[in-house]
Amino acid sequence: MAEPRTVRADANALNSEEIAALLPHRYPFALVDRILDYEPGQWAIGRKCVSRNEEFFCGHFPGQPVMPGVLILEALAQTGAVAALSLPENKGKLALFGGIKNARFRKQVTPGDVLTLHCELVEQHGPVGVGKASAWVDGKCAATAELTFVLTEAAANR
Repeated sequence: MAEPRTVRADANALNSEEIAALLPHRYPFALVDRILDYEPGQWAIGRKCVSRNEEFFCGHFPGQPVMPGVLILEALAQTGAVAALSLPENKGKLALFGGIKNARFRKQVTPGDVLTLHCELVEQHGPVGVGKASAWVDGKCAATAELTFVLTEAAANR
């Protein structure tokens, strides 16, 4: 597992409105609150502030709230999608999951945690690419995975 990238002094940051301009996800599936830094087509670092008010905590699990691992992976994928979709040639496209390999969950994520999400795009062949991703809480790795994505035209652009 590679150490996470650090945010640069001259960071390319995005707020929630700017993220919404790149990604089609909306509540309750917009899982990245902020992009702390990114390099178009290469990598992105995101942040997800995990609140007790998240809908999934109603059933996962009553009395012992734990963020579902699949939603951590989705937040990582959205972070990687920002890196991929921020390239001018990908404007207006949609990044879809193509696969997940070697996902490992190393720490429970609970209300009050702040997830720092890292995704580096390590290869791309045509519309198919792979990102190496990791999620961190307080300097401890919560999850890692290799995410495959496919870029396609968004429905409005077809």
